[in-house]
Amino acid sequence: MVVAVHLAVVLAWHLFVTLGDVPSYVMPTPEATLAAIFEDYNWLHNTMITTGEVFGGYLLAVAVGVGLALFFSWFRQFESTLMPLVVSLNMIPKVALGPIFIVWFSYGLGPNIIIAFSISFLPILLTTARGLREVDPDLIDLARSLRATRWQLFTKIQLPGSLPYIFSGMKVAVVLAVAGAVVGEFIASEEGLGYLMLQVQVTMDTAAMFMAVLLITLVGVLLYGLVLTLERIFVVRDARVE
Repeated sequence: MVVAVHLAVVLAWHLFVTLGDVPSYVMPTPEATLAAIFEDYNWLHNTMITTGEVFGGYLLAVAVGVGLALFFSWFRQFESTLMPLVVSLNMIPKVALGPIFIVWFSYGLGPNIIIAFSISFLPILLTTARGLREVDPDLIDLARSLRATRWQLFTKIQLPGSLPYIFSGMKVAVVLAVAGAVVGEFIASEEGLGYLMLQVQVTMDTAAMFMAVLLITLVGVLLYGLVLTLERIFVVRDARVE
């Protein structure tokens, strides 16, 4: 069914362009878009650069988001003071930070990974913090009465109980990480699919622009599929064990 829906979208795209007599520089046909992959734009290298930025920023967001949420659950006195600051900092437009990141980190993977991280980590932090708060307090009290350490509380009780919340945030963060990496390439990069789109825009090679968008989408879909697979492995398995 999923494949059929995607094929229907491609067919509608083809019919819209051909029957509507849309100029190729406005919207190419699916065939022309696929043919752009054979043009000399170093597609593999640029795709790998964007993939590295997306995955790097995303993994950093997961690590920092979960770690900071855990810190807040252990030290509740810091949550009320630091959480508003974290939310406020996240409200800063990341495009506005691009020139600053260029001054601090120059061009390359670093600034783009940081931008992808800064855009995507907040949903993970918020959902993980909510999941840790929703864990049954009686279980925690019982574990503490048995002299469980904080790490044991986290790995044996808090983490399994908050996994559905964590994965909810992770799925939202996938979209944001892809957007962050592309935004970074627009303003602070000399390679990658986002940078390539800016280059072919000058020559009005719309087919290559659409091909870059498709490849960016494919990177995001692969990452989202990986998160879904991990969710089915860990969340469903824990549900069956219970």
